[in-house]
Amino acid sequence: MEKYFKRKSELELPPPTKRVDNSSSSTKRVDNSSSKQDRAEINLADLPSDPGLRLRITDYHPNDRDQVRRAYAQRKACQPKEHNFPYKTYGANNRRFNKGWFTRFDWLEYSIAKDAAFCLYCYLFKRDVGEQAGGDTFVTEGFSNWKCPEKLRIHEGGINSSHNQARRMFEDLLKPNQSIQSFHFKQTDQARIEYRTRLNASIDCIRFLLRQGLAFRGHDESEDSSNQGNFLELLKFLADHNEDIKAVTLRNAPENNMMISPAIQKDIVSAAAVETSNAIIMELGDAFFSVLIDESRDISTKEQMAVALRYVDKKGHVVERFLGIEHVTDTTALSLKAAVEDLFCSCKRLDLLKEKQATRVVESVHTGELPSGQGLNQETSLKRSCDTRWSSHYNTMISLIDMFPSIVDVLDAVAEDGSTSELRGQAEHLSHFIQSFGFVFNLHLMRYILGVSNELSQALQRKDQDIVNAMKLVRISKERLQIMRENGWSSLLDEVSTFCGINKILVPNMDDIYVARGRSRRYTDGMTNLHFYRVELFYAIIDMQLQELNNRFTESNTELLLCVSCLSPSDFFATFDKQKLIRLAQFYPEDFSSSELMILSDQLDNYIFDVRSSIEFSKLEGICDLAQKMVETKKNVVYPLVYLLVTLALTLPVATATVERAFSAMKIVKNRLRSRMSDQWMNDSLIVYIEKDIFHSIDNEAIMQRFQNMKTRRNQL
Repeated sequence: MEKYFKRKSELELPPPTKRVDNSSSSTKRVDNSSSKQDRAEINLADLPSDPGLRLRITDYHPNDRDQVRRAYAQRKACQPKEHNFPYKTYGANNRRFNKGWFTRFDWLEYSIAKDAAFCLYCYLFKRDVGEQAGGDTFVTEGFSNWKCPEKLRIHEGGINSSHNQARRMFEDLLKPNQSIQSFHFKQTDQARIEYRTRLNASIDCIRFLLRQGLAFRGHDESEDSSNQGNFLELLKFLADHNEDIKAVTLRNAPENNMMISPAIQKDIVSAAAVETSNAIIMELGDAFFSVLIDESRDISTKEQMAVALRYVDKKGHVVERFLGIEHVTDTTALSLKAAVEDLFCSCKRLDLLKEKQATRVVESVHTGELPSGQGLNQETSLKRSCDTRWSSHYNTMISLIDMFPSIVDVLDAVAEDGSTSELRGQAEHLSHFIQSFGFVFNLHLMRYILGVSNELSQALQRKDQDIVNAMKLVRISKERLQIMRENGWSSLLDEVSTFCGINKILVPNMDDIYVARGRSRRYTDGMTNLHFYRVELFYAIIDMQLQELNNRFTESNTELLLCVSCLSPSDFFATFDKQKLIRLAQFYPEDFSSSELMILSDQLDNYIFDVRSSIEFSKLEGICDLAQKMVETKKNVVYPLVYLLVTLALTLPVATATVERAFSAMKIVKNRLRSRMSDQWMNDSLIVYIEKDIFHSIDNEAIMQRFQNMKTRRNQL
């Protein structure tokens, strides 16, 4: 082992070679290549926004500094105006950061992590000039002497101060025409027009692919390929139908500026995603919002966390917007798969299943078991359950019960004529399994339980969910489950026994000893079939469902939601309760001070008298309708504190429906053929795919400007 610890001078060195004139340049090339290998790739989307958590500009690789500067310049100064700035004690006085300084100093940034102020211009471009302009105080350490705000003006200094020099460099950075590359590459007006046309055509093609959730690249994108992928094929189609585009794209474009490379495609998609997110933030404005979060796995088994915002817009409408998706590694999600789905989700088995079911329907109609008429007995198929839709599981149970004989026939056919022995064995095993009393009992039991909460699940999945109705459905679900636990056993057992008799399935004697499937009778626990099915399954599953509802809707949550129900305008505001609404406001001490609570009390008296005497509010059904009508009639201005209560109630999410819908979209965007797409690429694609209406409102000019400012481009607009 000593040879691994020898000094370099002790190791055998190669014989010296004759030095040539270009040895220094050769050495430089080696050093550059090694530095490139050591250079870490910078993800501009992950740059910290808090100025107290940033790296110094000099800590980045020289080739990355310009991109980092440009990224921070586009973000503008970090100014958390709604933050609750903490106080500091200076003698007998308390001082804190004044958010009014943001208006006076556009360069000013505030770090929540350090409770200190920073300068964006100096962070990006300040030279080392000693103690001038405060030295490094506004760059690395942060200014926090709130009793001396005049030092902010001193920091700016004169016209040639270090700060103002950094300001001018900042402004020059945002002027692409002043870049060194633009200075050496003089562009004619015709070249600018051609570049804009070429870029605009690429954006149009990318718009279509993003809206449809389609892949961009092909397996073979060479010129002699018969299919170069969706992006290039769509661009060729566009060029073939537009002579202006054809004249400046593909073969007619400069080889070093064709605007079709994968890097260009990703930059355009990133620009579109940023513009879409900014439009959502602008629409949100200063409104209150809640954050919806959920996790699920993508096609590559990576845990992804989706984030959405729920708020009330300026017209009183409840809005939920998808904000982005983030890969997480410290959580797990339940992945539900049934053997029946795996076997029947293919089209080959699906056609056979439809044929068998059609035959059963015809036979039942002839024998009088099913009524005939217009709209009845249409073609059906086995419902596929979805991880993000509990109602889909209920529909799957209904389909299994309705199509049970056809399913058995298909399984028997696959067991005899399957293409492989493994498939035949799987089908035979599954056929025996579903034709057992245990499977049928569980199938009907889950159908009953999911049927009890089906309306509640659908109500919670809607974007315009009404908390009042949701609370009623929660109460109804709890009461029905309790009634089912006390009185539902006999009716369930009778229905299961009848189903087994029709389908020739053996019903065990409830007084016999229960024997688990595949177990020997010698290793039984001594419990009867009645005890197992009634206590271990029936009671246990109902109790689990009741416990889940109680955990989700706790006493404090229930109190909050019951207070919200007092805002309901149904039946001329029949549930209005002033004291409960005051209690609702007390849940938000940051938004309702003690004096505002007294004002709210008086406003509520005037408000309820006003709306009950107004015919415009007589036919409203939910709090969503109330918010919209208050905006239409300007009541939100007359009763601002009451309207604040309404908006706070509407931002309360009962379920994470929007983020669950995002996972459904994720399966479209990141499918089996695109399983290796990066997280950032998937995030950008999902934002514009899910928020199509926002993306549609953004014109190509905004995307082009964002794309152009992302980095230094060869051509200018």
